[in-house]
Amino acid sequence: MDKRQDSELLAKHALQVQRGGARAAVLGVNDGLVSVLCLVLGVAGAGGSSKSVLLAGFAGVIAGAVSMAAGEWISVKSQVELFTGVLKDIRRIIAEDRPLLVDQLSDSLSKTGHHDATADKAAEEIAANDHHLMEAYARQVMGFNPDELGSPWVAAISSFVLFTVGAAAPIIPWFFGGGMGAVWASIILTALGSLIVGGYISLSSGKNIMRGAVRQFLIVVLASVVTYGIGYVFGVTTG
Repeated sequence: MDKRQDSELLAKHALQVQRGGARAAVLGVNDGLVSVLCLVLGVAGAGGSSKSVLLAGFAGVIAGAVSMAAGEWISVKSQVELFTGVLKDIRRIIAEDRPLLVDQLSDSLSKTGHHDATADKAAEEIAANDHHLMEAYARQVMGFNPDELGSPWVAAISSFVLFTVGAAAPIIPWFFGGGMGAVWASIILTALGSLIVGGYISLSSGKNIMRGAVRQFLIVVLASVVTYGIGYVFGVTTG
């Protein structure tokens, strides 16, 4: 039972990655953490009031979430359209030059470890049905699953929601105070969020969790120093 559950979880994870939801979710929450933190610290460094920081933060959340959602929708939609075009070309070649696709499918099967005779026989059996030939050729030769080309709406919604979730970390402290206390609280909450995101990415990809978490943490630290410093310099210059 455990092995079956592991296999099902692996299949669901792979499917989520191909559909674009996993990538959109990770990018969304990470961008929400970093970009809104930078905006908040930039305004705070320039000497902005708590009200100004909150206003800038909310503007960043709205603009960022909408931009991320729109970008992911267009990206995945374009991917789906491109794959659809490839499938259309495969259907055309099936009608015009079926033996070519059968030979290429057989060669691909041979390269994955099948004996030549077995590969030839399997390719011929698959080619007996146009739809099966198209699907097998797309998977085996072209490297994508024609039944799961990705979902633009899943990617867009994931980006929008998780950008907003990530952006909450640097904004929340400014509801309860201001000054350097709020600045440090924003950095700490965002850093904690980045550790979780980095650890999750590494865990999902089978890499060292600590390494991924620290990498994301350092990105937040660098962004904090740079943006607060720019805001401080700008504030002093124009003050």
